[in-house]
Amino acid sequence: MAEKKTSSKVAERVGDRTAERVVAAGLTAAQLIEFYRLMYLSRRTDDREIMLKRQQKIFFQVSGAGHEALLVAAGLAMKPGYDWFFPYYRDRGLGLALGMTVEDQLLQAVGAATDPSSGGRQMPSHWTSERLNIVSPSSSTATQCLQAIGCAEAGRYYRQHPGSAKRPSDGVDYRAFKDVKFQPDEVTYVSIGEGSTSQGEFWESLNTASNSRLPVVYVIEDNGYAISTPVEANTPGGNISKLIANFPGFKFWEVDGTDAIASYKAMVEAVAYCRSGQGPAVVHGHVTRPYSHSLSDDERLYRSKEEIDADALRDPISRMQIWLLREGILDEQGINELERKVDEEVARATERALAAVLPTPDTILTHVYSEELKPTDARFATKAAVTADDTERTMLDLINATLHDEMRRDERVVVFGEDVADATRDKALREGKVKGKGGVFKVTAGLQKEFGNDRVWNSPLAEANITGRAIGMAVRGLKPVVEIQFFDYIWPAMHQMRNEMSVMRWRSNGQFSCPMVMRVPIGGYLTGGSIYHSQSGESIFTHTPGVRVVMPSNALDAAGLLRTAIRCDDPVLFLEHKRLYRETFGRSAYPGPEYMIPFGKAKVVREGKDLTVITYGAVVPRALQAAQRMAREQKVEVEVIDLRSLTPYDWEAIAESVKKTSKVIVAHEDMLSWGYGAEIAARIGDELFHDLDAPVRRVGAMDTFVAYQPLLEDVILPQPERLFAVMKELAEF
Repeated sequence: MAEKKTSSKVAERVGDRTAERVVAAGLTAAQLIEFYRLMYLSRRTDDREIMLKRQQKIFFQVSGAGHEALLVAAGLAMKPGYDWFFPYYRDRGLGLALGMTVEDQLLQAVGAATDPSSGGRQMPSHWTSERLNIVSPSSSTATQCLQAIGCAEAGRYYRQHPGSAKRPSDGVDYRAFKDVKFQPDEVTYVSIGEGSTSQGEFWESLNTASNSRLPVVYVIEDNGYAISTPVEANTPGGNISKLIANFPGFKFWEVDGTDAIASYKAMVEAVAYCRSGQGPAVVHGHVTRPYSHSLSDDERLYRSKEEIDADALRDPISRMQIWLLREGILDEQGINELERKVDEEVARATERALAAVLPTPDTILTHVYSEELKPTDARFATKAAVTADDTERTMLDLINATLHDEMRRDERVVVFGEDVADATRDKALREGKVKGKGGVFKVTAGLQKEFGNDRVWNSPLAEANITGRAIGMAVRGLKPVVEIQFFDYIWPAMHQMRNEMSVMRWRSNGQFSCPMVMRVPIGGYLTGGSIYHSQSGESIFTHTPGVRVVMPSNALDAAGLLRTAIRCDDPVLFLEHKRLYRETFGRSAYPGPEYMIPFGKAKVVREGKDLTVITYGAVVPRALQAAQRMAREQKVEVEVIDLRSLTPYDWEAIAESVKKTSKVIVAHEDMLSWGYGAEIAARIGDELFHDLDAPVRRVGAMDTFVAYQPLLEDVILPQPERLFAVMKELAEF
């Protein structure tokens, strides 16, 4: 590939002195020629992909045509490997301007094993580069906006806490695998199409960028369409700049994004505004879309020929070419020579990409989870410390103590969520006039008071905001431990969890990851919790690859599993049953600041020889009550297994117990149909059929929601009486 700087022959053509002459927007003739070369390179790469798709040599194509001037301007105005980038699928020109090669991009189109963005896992135009700080994007619209916010917050945090960037010298710790880099005046770039500005996550990101005056440059690439939906049907008034103009702290530029000079001038000013620490910026560029949304779309079905022809008159490639000719920077021969070299470069890159080795099936599961530090590792099995204080404390107490100890140990741990701080307006707190809140259940009480407002804070009431920002922070090496106030309200975060958090490591082929902890109070048995404070639904998340899911039933396990969650290198959904927070059952002395439990290790909480119950969470004490009654009244010894870890789960412990007792019940609080227990029951039937003396039984909630009236809740959720009845039936089989 030609060098990013102007070739010597081009310099000769315009003359050495002419090449260095500043012509417009601070750019020399040589830089303007390079500007055009990158724009033309982007367009010809699009054209080559379109041809390859029609030849069925690649499998998808979405172009950045019409956006080239704005995107090359953005790339030239920023610093690759210094600033951070959260692009979207039109940003081919940005990637090329930052230093990606055509071959890099075509390798993704082919789906090659050597595709530097994803190893053949992402469709084309999802560019990624750890070297250039281009963070892996998804096809989801606007999700990257919140991640960019978290990224910018992480950069600010490292500047304020430079010591936190260091790696630990010893211990089992995710930090050993995270190379932290940050710059004193770095800027974060995020881009979206105009259609994506309808997404709530875009607006949530504006709120936080404004409140925190973050150095984030938003680039809105407005080509007038969201697939077939025109701008006036998508944006009230047809202009997003007018809608967001009153966000405090923002600086706004609205430009003709097909004009390379105007685009570059706006980008340079916007980046300078952010780099100086004044706040966030928006560059709203009006661009064109000369090709359909993608090759799966035909714009002629919804756009008239007259409209398409009118757009063609604003094509940025033609406009830049005419401008170079008019200004005398290049003549017709110079244009032709430049374009011929670009065409040759694209042709050579295509040959190499088509000859590239394809990924093999044995690599499919690589990077679903961390390859370096698995939470199932035996190194996470540590003993409880022997201390003089053997006071038994609740699950809530031990979670709180563990958070305190981990924040003392690891300066990268930050805690945020709704109401988790002691007091956002902290003057009265510091003066001792108020006690402080620390969460609706008081789990995070005292954290802000000890560690300060920049490590513990209240988020907006927006679950996607919490999760998306945490992803951006974790990508940079921080360890956010965030709280979703109630499991029932986790669904606004589902987009970020399923399409972003879970798959970041896999889709980037290990270049980026977001090991974070999501603490979530879950479950019923509350008396009055009703529909929106009592639900379960863990099977939805155990069905998501890339996420670890754990659910302790007692105080000691909560402390050990939470510490593992914080120190491991995978994203963890840490489910805390609300009914168990202050229960007498399962209290324990604090096991000390190094106590950990590996994931995937169940615990036999009651040994037995006649029947096995596999369960977790708040059903554990209820199963124990039923088992004790079985022993008294039926002389049947029931073995109760607490899974503790749901993803992964301890199949070996299950199999060992089933082979011993030959009868098994799988019990959980969530509704019976399509629940977590169905998978375990199916696997027992599949792999342990010949060890069974009776059908596998399941106990779960009724297939409905939890009701407010306690009489109804008691019937809906599995109770000790129901467990006893099923145990008795199975024992008598």
